[in-house]
Amino acid sequence: MLNNIGLPGLLLIAVVVLVLFGRGKISSLMGEVGKGITAFKKGVNDGTKEIEDATAEDARDVTPETEKEKDKA
Repeated sequence: MLNNIGLPGLLLIAVVVLVLFGRGKISSLMGEVGKGITAFKKGVNDGTKEIEDATAEDARDVTPETEKEKDKA
């Protein structure tokens, strides 16, 4: 169904949306969408960093005790 929408169809939809909502409303809506995308990206980056930090904390020293004693001496 959506495969048949061409450039003229998209332009018609854009004009109808502009007439219905007005330029100011669309501008503020796009600003909110931009803020939402920015917040989403920040959340993804924070989540990734949190996972990496947890993985680093879970990493443990697997050096045998005999090797550790040699290093201390």
